[in-house]
Amino acid sequence: MTLKPEPQLLFLPLGGTEEIGMNVNCYGYGTPGDADWLMIDLGITFGDDTTPSIEVIVPDVQYMEKNRDRLLGIVLTHGHEDHLGAVPYLWDKLRCPVYASPFTAALLRRKLAYDTKPVKVEIIELPMNAKFDIGPFALEFVTLNHSMPEPNAIVLRTPFGTVFHTGDWKFDPDPVLGPVVDFDQLREIGDENVLALVGDSTNVFVPGTSGSEASLLQNLTDLIAACKDRVAVTCFASNVARLKTIYHAATANGRAVCLVGSSLWRMDSAARETGYLTDLPKFLAPEQAHQIPRKEILYICTGSQGEPRAALSRIAEGDHKLVALEPGDSVIFSSRIIPGNELAIGRIHNKLVQRGLHVISTNDDEVHVSGHPAQDELIRMYQLIRPRIAIPVHGEPRHLAKHIEIAQACQVPEALMMHNGAMARIAPGLPEIVDEVPVGRLAVDGRRLVPIGGQVLKERSRVLNGGAVVVTLVVDDEGKMVDEPQIALHGLADDAEAVAVRERLADDIEDALDVLSRADRRDDEALGESARRAVRRSLRDTHGKQPMTSIHVVRL
Repeated sequence: MTLKPEPQLLFLPLGGTEEIGMNVNCYGYGTPGDADWLMIDLGITFGDDTTPSIEVIVPDVQYMEKNRDRLLGIVLTHGHEDHLGAVPYLWDKLRCPVYASPFTAALLRRKLAYDTKPVKVEIIELPMNAKFDIGPFALEFVTLNHSMPEPNAIVLRTPFGTVFHTGDWKFDPDPVLGPVVDFDQLREIGDENVLALVGDSTNVFVPGTSGSEASLLQNLTDLIAACKDRVAVTCFASNVARLKTIYHAATANGRAVCLVGSSLWRMDSAARETGYLTDLPKFLAPEQAHQIPRKEILYICTGSQGEPRAALSRIAEGDHKLVALEPGDSVIFSSRIIPGNELAIGRIHNKLVQRGLHVISTNDDEVHVSGHPAQDELIRMYQLIRPRIAIPVHGEPRHLAKHIEIAQACQVPEALMMHNGAMARIAPGLPEIVDEVPVGRLAVDGRRLVPIGGQVLKERSRVLNGGAVVVTLVVDDEGKMVDEPQIALHGLADDAEAVAVRERLADDIEDALDVLSRADRRDDEALGESARRAVRRSLRDTHGKQPMTSIHVVRL
């Protein structure tokens, strides 16, 4: 008789470890290959210059897809895109209940209606500080502070002990929205002899504390007072507290406030539906702000990270249909620069300056506070929770290593340096990585998902960097050309030089075919490959490019 293996408590990150963004963390109860799973968060990241035409990237959750009959649910810590944004794209592969607090659930419903074809996601809405059971896990929402409403840490109580999963958090002594953190509650959780803390590593290199959202009000009020004409402020659309701060700073200066950007309006709608911002009058829409004098209007715009389709980018280009800024107007960037977005934000800054606008950012003044814990806050959290194991997530390798250094300085006995796809046993016994599962990234390409690094995006990148050539050869049975090659050039020659380039390519193709054997001339594949090499060789010599080249052979 074979004894069934004893169960284990497993931890498996599928995204958000070794990187900032695209957070997916899974907890298993059982054994590797035979466990019940609970997923916490399912987020996205964004494309950059290495992913042409791709804006949204989601995690490859094929391991959970294969085990979806054992996936008990997805629990969302809060509503940021890097924590819930992949649900509309991947839920159909997983098909399990999604648990969320009211504001997060309201955002998810709007995303499902706006971003994808209709899918009937089972959303289980839970109150703040809810306690609920999912399979072998007893869960509890614990309210912390962050840069959006309802940031929840999650306590997972299991037969092996308690895990404290922080989500994104900070300690704000004077939050604009939501309560001050209940430190007595955290201390009581720590009294449970916590097995592991799985925590945010974003700001591990920042000394001190992250600061309070309320501290920005006076400074923003003073900055706006010094602006002579129109003012536009850009911030993260999800930062509902910042919307409130900006509103009060604007009205203190006698300015009406207008929202510009669809994601801001969705955030405003979700906030008011769930009881936030209800003490403010409705914001103006852009079409309502036309007749307001320049000195009496303030716009809050999307686009703080230089997103090309966001409102501020279109304003900077001068092609927004409803909002125009003129020399003498001011733009305040009330946000931090997310690593990787430096070039995009720099381009927007330059375009605004070229239009004669005054640009104010964190380089110039105190216009933003972070929603993530700095070093002193991390230390205090470890002093309160007192875990036996530290498991850093939500960070690049350098962030994770620094987080472990801080945890060890706080006398945490064990730490795990994780990577996406590493399955760790965190109990019983000493924590260790026991298995590896497939992970990766998928690009949202129109209405489908394609692998990052797959043929589609590789070819697209080649076309972007090297251009493309399409050649049609019309030949007879013996492989002799019966007409001039038809050559289409893409991204290689402007109208003035295109004729000369085509003529040279035609000559080079003809020279290449002339030296082929009779057998190769009768072979479409050999004939086409000879022409392809001739085209690439010719353009390498004349243009320094090796374009994507397609040869079509038509044999009469």
